[in-house]
Amino acid sequence: MSVKIEFQVTAPPFHWDEAGGIRIGQSRVTLDSLLATYHNGSTPEEIAVQYPVLCLGEIYAAIAYYLTHRQEIDNYLEQRRKKTHQQRNQFVQQHNLVNLRQRLRDHPPLYLR
Repeated sequence: MSVKIEFQVTAPPFHWDEAGGIRIGQSRVTLDSLLATYHNGSTPEEIAVQYPVLCLGEIYAAIAYYLTHRQEIDNYLEQRRKKTHQQRNQFVQQHNLVNLRQRLRDHPPLYLR
């Protein structure tokens, strides 16, 4: 007599945010953040302590998805890095942040004078 076991396949616990980023579960934790923590040597259990809003199953599912779709996710992460770098440069140019620290030292706000 054999026992038949049925498995339910589930999708990764991801959702896209308004800025085009991938979030984990129903949280605001990005896949980028979770994977950076993982690549820095944290175990899923340690990640759960750092991000208590995530359940351990979501963390394992996200890491498992990454490990089986590494090229796709690495491409996504690289696109995110490039976009962030581009946005940061635009912000610096638009708001003239070059030498901001020195300008603030030379002309402190009135409440600090």
